[in-house]
Amino acid sequence: MSSHHPPGKTKILKALSCLLEQKNFNAITTANIAREAGVTEGLIYKYFKDKKDLLFELLGENITIFQQLLAVKINKKSTAIEKLNVFITTTTKAYLKNRVFGRILLLEVRNSPEYFQSNAHSTMISIETTIHEIIIKGMARGEIKKNIDPHVLLKVMVGSIEHACLDAIIFNQDIDASSVTNQINNILFKGVEQ
Repeated sequence: MSSHHPPGKTKILKALSCLLEQKNFNAITTANIAREAGVTEGLIYKYFKDKKDLLFELLGENITIFQQLLAVKINKKSTAIEKLNVFITTTTKAYLKNRVFGRILLLEVRNSPEYFQSNAHSTMISIETTIHEIIIKGMARGEIKKNIDPHVLLKVMVGSIEHACLDAIIFNQDIDASSVTNQINNILFKGVEQ
């Protein structure tokens, strides 16, 4: 967790993260979080509007860390296809390595209208905008076919990653991230036609 938080807030965020490794968000109470954090339940409400606000903040911190890692890796590549490969690989590995991050993003927040007003969602949009721009620049440089809708390509990539990781996250299965990302990259960028 971010070190710029007061200690109590950091403990609360860590507690929720630990509890999410064991059970679904809806099964976790603020009393559970307070007990895990070693703080009073009232302290949760000092820092967060409600339990969902706490979830969105935890997600936002994870997304920000992910965004920084992704930017570093993408900046080391030169072609659009290499950058998109990095996006697919880094995202898949992030979901599979940090199951709490994957679980929150893929299972817990999508049915919540408040999520789409949160800072976490804004950061996700910022990441998608970066990838969209990579696609457009790749088309302009002739690296990607011009007759492809950049928005659809982005959605196909994101959907592929999420579906590849979903079973692993729901059922806590082990998946070979390298194999999955190689398959997605191969199908997306080399096609399926003989």
